[in-house]
Amino acid sequence: MSAILPLPYVPHARLLNGHAMTIATWWRSRHFPNLPEPEPRHFQVDAQTRVLAHCHWQPEPASHPALLLLHGLEGSSAAHYMRGIADKAFRRGFNVVRLNQRNCGGTEALTPTLYHSGLTSDPLFVLRELIVRDGIRSLALAGYSLGGNLALKLAGDLGDAAPAELRAICSVSPTMDLERCVLALERRTNLAYQWNFMRGLKARMRRKAALFPDRFTIDGLDRVRTVREFDDRYTAPHFGFEGASDYYYRASALRVVDRIRVPTLILTAADDPFVPPDPFSDPAVTGNPSITVHVSPHGGHCAFLSRGTGGGDGYWAEQAIVGFAAARCL
Repeated sequence: MSAILPLPYVPHARLLNGHAMTIATWWRSRHFPNLPEPEPRHFQVDAQTRVLAHCHWQPEPASHPALLLLHGLEGSSAAHYMRGIADKAFRRGFNVVRLNQRNCGGTEALTPTLYHSGLTSDPLFVLRELIVRDGIRSLALAGYSLGGNLALKLAGDLGDAAPAELRAICSVSPTMDLERCVLALERRTNLAYQWNFMRGLKARMRRKAALFPDRFTIDGLDRVRTVREFDDRYTAPHFGFEGASDYYYRASALRVVDRIRVPTLILTAADDPFVPPDPFSDPAVTGNPSITVHVSPHGGHCAFLSRGTGGGDGYWAEQAIVGFAAARCL
């Protein structure tokens, strides 16, 4: 493991509870001293959909590798971990593309559609355009939570057909078994997370209905209380799934991780409040020689905060991602 990860993970001594680690990381103030102002860029995925990315280009971009970043549910390119990874990767010589999932980051007007946890067409389009249009010869893809599931599912869907330029996949706290994650989210101890996700999802649906009243209705939205209910009412029917459970099964990366052929790093924590550790010991994961899994006893959800020794800022997973990508792309 020491050859894969640049530093062992030593959790912050005051944050050995998964909830405390997760919440502290969400609320902690951060600075990004190495990150220049981004260049906004739209990618025309299809005739009716554009997605927005915030890009940080090195001088002569084609002579540098690129790191494409994917955020989690109801996040955006402005999420602290997106900027934290970008800061570290740019300092190491990467071009960095912080991609908003469709509708995220204030982009609801750019598409009449919604997004879902297995919608890999958008990052795949961006990857291909970076290769063909921008001439990038070496790429890594990294995602957190829902974005982690997307990264793994994309690599699995591609299988042996993955472009040679795609050199590394990194996934932190991935929701790669969506049914189990939603079941965990429904525990009473996770009420605050459920509420936070629902607040964002409902606000987004109200914005979508205002922009596209012929496509969406918010009648009864106030009675929707859980992510599962939201997916049953909106996500699943919009994308042609038979219901939330069918959506969770078909969108989960766990179905296809055995096909991954790109070197892949998965980081997760046994005390993650709503991403259970069991799927990471599935033979489809552990039996794939392209995948390295690190399940830490502590780390919470997308947190992995340490004391920040050795000149680091304490965000261990971000350091691990950049180290893993650099070893394969630079």
